[in-house]
Amino acid sequence: MNSQKVLSAQSILPQDMDEALLVGRVWSKEAGGPCPVLLKDGRLRDLSSLSPTLSSLLELEELISNLNDADQFADLGPLDDFLDGAAGELLAPADLQAIKAAGVTFADSMLERVIEEQAKGDPLRAQEIRGRLAPVLGDNLRGLVAGSEKAAEVKNLLQELGLWSQYLEVGIGPDAEIFTKAQPMSSVGCGALIGIHPKSDWNNPEPEVVLAVTSTGKIIGATLGNDVNLRDFEGRSALLLSKAKDNNASCSIGPFIRLFDGGFSLEDIKKAEIALEVQGAEGFTMTGVSPLAAISRTPEDLVSQLLNDNHQYPDGVVFFLGTMFAPVKDRRGAGLGFTHEIGDRVEISTPQLGRLINWVEHSNRCPRWTFGIAALMKNLAQRALL
Repeated sequence: MNSQKVLSAQSILPQDMDEALLVGRVWSKEAGGPCPVLLKDGRLRDLSSLSPTLSSLLELEELISNLNDADQFADLGPLDDFLDGAAGELLAPADLQAIKAAGVTFADSMLERVIEEQAKGDPLRAQEIRGRLAPVLGDNLRGLVAGSEKAAEVKNLLQELGLWSQYLEVGIGPDAEIFTKAQPMSSVGCGALIGIHPKSDWNNPEPEVVLAVTSTGKIIGATLGNDVNLRDFEGRSALLLSKAKDNNASCSIGPFIRLFDGGFSLEDIKKAEIALEVQGAEGFTMTGVSPLAAISRTPEDLVSQLLNDNHQYPDGVVFFLGTMFAPVKDRRGAGLGFTHEIGDRVEISTPQLGRLINWVEHSNRCPRWTFGIAALMKNLAQRALL
């Protein structure tokens, strides 16, 4: 591993890490495979004896009390040994769960999605459209509650102006956009490479809060995620969403799931501000902050639209809540907006969840995804965990 890309536990954990109840996954060289883990006092405790997978661990009714005595679980060593590769690797804190995402949940990013659609993937045309639409959409959408009577009035107005869009329909209409971001087991964790398609010239990170949701729809914790997006692909056609979203290493989650307990709850998440920093090898820097309070739909509403009588997830879900970031800072030239360059360091953070840090590479040059569900079942059986 490149020494410049080695992280430390101190650099990625929540500010109040001593009070945080953090669970996740690692690949352990000692155990010979993936292990669900509890982080306690800077060391990783193997939870395989409690549950062989993180998805089934999160389904336990008495999960919090089961984790009270960390000493009952085998000590795998310090987190730093998994960040520098000595003992293994820090994985995304999800295994069998579905990986779902909500789109167009913030008014600011909603405007950019409309521009993206109208520009048909051309960043130069986007600049002109941005100036034409911003006064109308910006003034009407800030603070608008999706699905409300006021939202319906705004919809009628924009339709009369010829400015209605499929993105506005899911942004302020009654039904949220919910899509499959990636396949179970395909996400990468903190410290890994994240992938952009080699044919994309206009793409960006999407820093988001990711909820841990059980099969019954209970929200039990949260982490951070990067819903890497290809704006040129999706801008050409919304039917290219799967190509824009689901590529090798294009979904990053971590570093750990922080479970809700007496000192941390969903209300804390609703007040969180998600920070983004992109540092390019050429000296380019982009920063921003996204307050979750600006979301157009509540997390509870989004989860109720995700999991209900019409759709179930027996292994639970990790659920991206959407982002208000749609970076427009010029990088390759005036009016061209932002796009990634290979080698970008991307950091997504909030004090209570820590930092998710990754580096950008083309998807075909990132490590191939080879360890899927069948490989996991075989590995667990060989370790007598099934």
